[in-house]
This record gives sequence, C-alpha cells and structure tokens, in this order.
Amino acid sequence: MSRLPLPVALLLACALLLAACGDDKEKEATSKPAATAADTPEPAQAAGCEKASAPKGRKPAKLPKPKDRLAAGKTYVARVLTNCGEFEITLDAKRAPRTGGSFLSLVNRRFYDGLTFHRIVAGFVIPGGDPAGNGSGGPGYSVTEAPPQDLSYSKGVVAMAKTGTDPAGTSGSQFFVVTGEDAGLPPEYALLGKVTKGQEVVDKIGVVAVGPDEQPTDPVVIRQIRITTA
Repeated sequence: MSRLPLPVALLLACALLLAACGDDKEKEATSKPAATAADTPEPAQAAGCEKASAPKGRKPAKLPKPKDRLAAGKTYVARVLTNCGEFEITLDAKRAPRTGGSFLSLVNRRFYDGLTFHRIVAGFVIPGGDPAGNGSGGPGYSVTEAPPQDLSYSKGVVAMAKTGTDPAGTSGSQFFVVTGEDAGLPPEYALLGKVTKGQEVVDKIGVVAVGPDEQPTDPVVIRQIRITTA
C-alpha cells in the first residue's frame, strides 16, 4: 500500500558510499587471499541473525477500519520478535492514540506474525509490516492522525509509512524504525512510538546485506508482535 520515499540527498549519499565501498573491496581483494564458500557466512548469519525462510506474500487484506484508541493513562509496549532478536516499542498513547489503536488492533489479529522487514536502508530506516512483502500491501483500510509538528524522526523513533500522495498522518499496516541519528523527514509520517529496549537488535537489522532493490538478501522475519498494557 505504501512506500517510504527516500530523500534525493540520501540516494546520492548512498550511491557515493557504495562506490567508495566498492573501491575498498577491490583494494582488499588484491592484498588478501580469496575466501572460500565455506569461509563466507550467509548475509543474515553474518549480521547475527538466524536463518529463516522467506514467507509467501498474502492475498490483499480487507479488514474493517478499527475504532480503537489508546488510553492516554496507560502504557502500551509492543514486543517485536524477529529472527535477528527481540526489541520493544513503547507506543505513544498520548500523541498518537488513533494510530496506536489501529496498530494494537492489527497486533491482536496476529496480522504482523510472519511478515518481514522488506526493505533495509542502512543509516536511515527499516520498514516492515507489509503483507505483500514488497512495500505495496496493507490491511485494506487507512487511518489518518496528524503527527506532532515538532516531531523529529531521530534514531529509535517508530512511525507509519505512506505514499507521497497520501495526506500527512495516513497509515495502514506498514511501519518503519529510524536507524540513523536523524532521518531528515518532514513531520508527515504518523507517529507510533519509540524503541525503548533492544536498540542493538534494530541496529543489527539495519546493516544486513541487501540487493539492488534494498530488500534483504536473506529474509528478516517478524515472528510475532505482542502488546502488553500497564
């Protein structure tokens, strides 16, 4: 249903970085013995992730739009278990009750179990939660909640992805975790919360090997998400 657009400056920076890395690898190749296949770990294993099979894309969902809202006086913690480890997101019940309510509804439906982080952009974001597995899917509905105008998409912030033509604050099921110090995005992406535990796991996911389409060469699977309330 949605994809998070990349700033042009970041694309250029990534291109330059890739070019620089390629030069370094060529230099290393001339000074070090070539590694054998047995010496080279799989990309996911090299990042410290367990090997996982790629899940099949699901049929388009047609879920009813939830009316759930998070209660401002409660604490909601989403535990995200992946094949790379576990991290926790504390939902922002005060500033994003409707976005969080939709996310809670999807979690309670086990919607996210078996989905993936389908795109990895090192030093920027890791998007996931797409049932199609390619950035085009969603739950069959969208909700809109304007994000705080002073919102900064800094490291650990979790927000919802949308297309460039969607109104600010539109969300479905796809979310992203910021892995860079500052993603440099305008306050147009609905706030969900912030990583409050397991940032090292997010960092690990943020550097797994990817192909030219920015999809991980080995799947990063969301085994399950569960939310506890206090």
